[in-house]
Amino acid sequence: MTVAVRVIPCLDVDAGRVVKGVNFENLRDAGDPVELAAAYDAAGADELTFLDVSASSGDRATMYDVVARTAEQVFIPLTVGGGVRTPDDVDRLLRAGADKVGINTAAIARPEVISEIAERFGNQVLVLSADVASGRDTDSGWEVTTHGGQKRSTGLDAVEWCARAAELGAGEILLNSIDSDGMKQGFDLKLIAAVRAAVDIPLIASGGAGKAADFPPAVDAGADAVLAASIFHFGDVAIAEVKQELKRAGHPVR
Repeated sequence: MTVAVRVIPCLDVDAGRVVKGVNFENLRDAGDPVELAAAYDAAGADELTFLDVSASSGDRATMYDVVARTAEQVFIPLTVGGGVRTPDDVDRLLRAGADKVGINTAAIARPEVISEIAERFGNQVLVLSADVASGRDTDSGWEVTTHGGQKRSTGLDAVEWCARAAELGAGEILLNSIDSDGMKQGFDLKLIAAVRAAVDIPLIASGGAGKAADFPPAVDAGADAVLAASIFHFGDVAIAEVKQELKRAGHPVR
């Protein structure tokens, strides 16, 4: 049975507001997250992803409130990431209304946390978020980075890291090309294909969409789902247009 391709808007949330920039920098306000989430639900989005971009401050109370209010308004799966460090953080987000939880920096610092979360909640709730930059001194040519636009080096080969995370129990990978983020020049197809060849868990392509025609090639390269932010937030492309393009290219959609 062929699984439908999921179309996922991503909402970067900072202090209770949705923001968006280019290469994770020069953020500008894009609206209220709960209102945007409800609009995307009505527009036919298959899932929503919230990334708490100010989570490093340690004050997650605002995000829990946003998640709870969103869960009351929408009925599609909600993934929340940013600042998740322990299984207890996952527990609190699930109780607030998240369906899945993304983890990034904490997993790099201590990969065992992936297994701990998967064993406690099931791997279906755990999304590994990988922020990847090219041109690094790794076997694959891609490196996992942290801290968004700062592109802090980890020394980890991105393809090897995704494969290891899958072995440890990650249920899905959110593969974000930092180089392509906000550039609207299309997804990094070579990166998607390289990671697809290394893992057999679902793969979400992120970073670079500029028009509806950019989405089918990402699926052709191996993505199971496609994610975008600014083109949806600012009305450049509608969810329905993306699904029409995917159908036209022969990919099943909901």
